[in-house]
Amino acid sequence: MAQKADQPVSTPTEEPAWKQRAVERSTQAAKRRAEQRVERFLDAAQAIMAEKGTTDFTVQEVVDRSKQSLRSFYQHFDGKHELLLALFEDAMSKSAEQLRTLAAGQSDPLDRLRVVVQELFESSRPDLATQQQPLFTDFALRLLMSHPAEMRVANAPLLALFTELMQDLEDANLLRSGFKPKRVAALTMQTVMFNAQSSGQDAAHPLTADEIWDYCANGITGED
Repeated sequence: MAQKADQPVSTPTEEPAWKQRAVERSTQAAKRRAEQRVERFLDAAQAIMAEKGTTDFTVQEVVDRSKQSLRSFYQHFDGKHELLLALFEDAMSKSAEQLRTLAAGQSDPLDRLRVVVQELFESSRPDLATQQQPLFTDFALRLLMSHPAEMRVANAPLLALFTELMQDLEDANLLRSGFKPKRVAALTMQTVMFNAQSSGQDAAHPLTADEIWDYCANGITGED
């Protein structure tokens, strides 16, 4: 027998509110536990790198230091590379926020850029007196050569900050004519970080933060 045209189509009954709340609480609790496990792996890797001064460690060392299981590690990371990438992305994000806070203390747009350039230079230099910063001296260089797309993602927060600072200069008519804020931002950021990494090669006359700023400022604004 054919169905009448005006017969209503049944719709699924919505879950009771109490069940939705219970599921949400369960999901949130599981998420918090997962975040805690990830943080323990990251903290363990950081501690090992601080002791060794290198990224030359094994996944098993991280697992043992974190007092968690190998199975748990691979539930959260594909392997050592992804662990290091997570550490690097986190470090770059925190660095961008710290630099943004530092820049906010300056009212002049050129001064905002200056303090960011100088602080980024200093913080990116290897600590030759003790241990190097392996995430930046070892891993970042390999990442740049072998996984440039991942490097772009990791650098995105810092590039966004530099782009904002360059846009501020353009708005104040301080950016050299014809320059595009984002392109100049990328060039400046790369110049600062590359020279910071190589600043210790000439031990007798290492580059200084003032020198790198004078160089960048002259290219960006055309003024000393």
